[in-house]
Amino acid sequence: MRTHSTSQSSVSAPPNYNVRMTSEIEDPRTYFAAERTFLAWIRTGLGLMGIGFAVARFGLFLREMRGAPQQTSTHGLSLSVYSGVGLVLLGVVVNLSAVAHHVRTVRQLRTGTWMPGRISTEGVALAVLLAALGVAMGIYLLFLR
Repeated sequence: MRTHSTSQSSVSAPPNYNVRMTSEIEDPRTYFAAERTFLAWIRTGLGLMGIGFAVARFGLFLREMRGAPQQTSTHGLSLSVYSGVGLVLLGVVVNLSAVAHHVRTVRQLRTGTWMPGRISTEGVALAVLLAALGVAMGIYLLFLR
């Protein structure tokens, strides 16, 4: 018959993530994960730029499909061009933000000041902005067209 010792607990305490790390992260997988995150942000920025280019050119495509002369008013065209340029600029901002965030993260990993569990404010801000843009486009397509 086995007896259990009450002095040793079989459950270990969870790690304390509120304590700042005091040494450099030496595991290369941590740096690889930071680089994968960086590349994902770059893909997001490039995707926004590509979609913005397509949106900007879509107005021109629609005008050509209608057979409208080149000298017509560009009121309908201007919305797609401005929306497209806005998305391209948003993609540029996302890429520049990704570079700054990646440099900051690698510096924090190198000095041991990186804290796990922090919310990505850049990701949340981009998600909210894109959601608002999606709602605005939906309203435009439903009510103004």
